[in-house]
Amino acid sequence: MTAPLHEKSAGEATATVDGAPDAPGTPGGAPVKAIEGRSPWQIAWTRLKRDKLALAGAFIVVFLVLVAIFAPVIVGLLGHPPDEFHEDQIDPLFGTPIGSWGGVSSDFLFGVEPVNGRDVFSRIVYGARISLLVAFLAAVFAVVLGTILGIIAGYFGGWIDAALSRVMDVMLAFPQLLFTIALVSVLPNQLLGLDGSGVRIAALVLVIGFFGWPYVGRIVRGQTLSLRNREYVEAAQSLGAGRLYILRRELLPNLIAPITVYATLMIPTNILTEAALSFLGAGVKPPTASWGQMLSTAITTYESDPLFMVIPGFAIFITVLAFNLFGDGVRDALDPKGSR
Repeated sequence: MTAPLHEKSAGEATATVDGAPDAPGTPGGAPVKAIEGRSPWQIAWTRLKRDKLALAGAFIVVFLVLVAIFAPVIVGLLGHPPDEFHEDQIDPLFGTPIGSWGGVSSDFLFGVEPVNGRDVFSRIVYGARISLLVAFLAAVFAVVLGTILGIIAGYFGGWIDAALSRVMDVMLAFPQLLFTIALVSVLPNQLLGLDGSGVRIAALVLVIGFFGWPYVGRIVRGQTLSLRNREYVEAAQSLGAGRLYILRRELLPNLIAPITVYATLMIPTNILTEAALSFLGAGVKPPTASWGQMLSTAITTYESDPLFMVIPGFAIFITVLAFNLFGDGVRDALDPKGSR
C-alpha cells in the first residue's frame, strides 16, 4: 500500500516541477490573471451601463433616430403621405374627425387632423426628421465653433481672451428668439439652391447654432485655462512643439469629455427651440410637418379634438426627456466627481 502512495506523490512532484510552480493564493497552481488597464472611455462605459435610466433614454434616442431615417418606409407601411388630404374622414358640418378619439382607427393610427384630414401618424413621423435634423446640426455647428474659439481664448489669453469673452457676453445677452423671427420673416423663398422649407431649416440651424456656441465656448475656455499649465503641456513646449500641435494633440483630447457632455445636453434645448419657433410661425413652412407647427394648429381645435394637441406635445416631451436622461447619464459617467 505504501508503494502506490509513494509513486503518486512522486508523480505530483514531477508534475509540479515540469509544469508551472504553485502561485501564492492560487490552489492547484492556477495562473494568476494579469490585471489589464482600462482607458477612461472604458471606465465611463462601465459606469454608463449601470445607469438604467440613461440606457432607457439612449434606447429611445436610437429609436427616434431610426424613425427619422426610415420615415418614408414606416409611413409607406403604416400610414399615408403626410400632405395627403382625406376629406372623407372629416365631418363636413363641424370640420372635426369622424369617429371617437380624433378618428383613430386601424387605417389612421393616431387619427386625422381636423379640417383637412391629414394623417397625424405620418406627420408625427416626418416631424421627427425636422426636429432631430435641426437639433443635431445646430448642436454640431455650436460645438465646433465654440470649441475653436473657446480653446483659442483659453490658451492664448491676453487681449484675445478678453475680446472673445466680451463677444460671448454680448451673444448671451442677445434676444435670440426675436432675432430669429425677424430674420425668417425677410428670408427669400429661394437661397443658395434651397427653396421653401429648406431655406427655413438652414436658417434655423445657423441661428440656433450661432447663438449656442458661447455656452460651449465658456466651458471650453475654462477647461483650457486649467489645462494649459499642466506638466505635459509644459513638456511639449520645452521640446519645441508648436502652438497648433499643443492645441490639437495635448489640449483637445482632454476636452472631449466636457464637450461630449454639453453636446448631449444641448440637443434637447435645440429641439424645444425649434418647436417654439415653429409654434410661432418662424419654423418650416406648411405642408412640411413639424411638431411645433402641429401644436400651433391644434390651438383652435383642442376643445373638439384634444388628441390632436396631446400627440405632438407628447412627442416633444418624450424626446426631450430621453435626451436629458441620456445626457445626465453621460455626464455622470464622464465626470463622476460632479455627479448628483
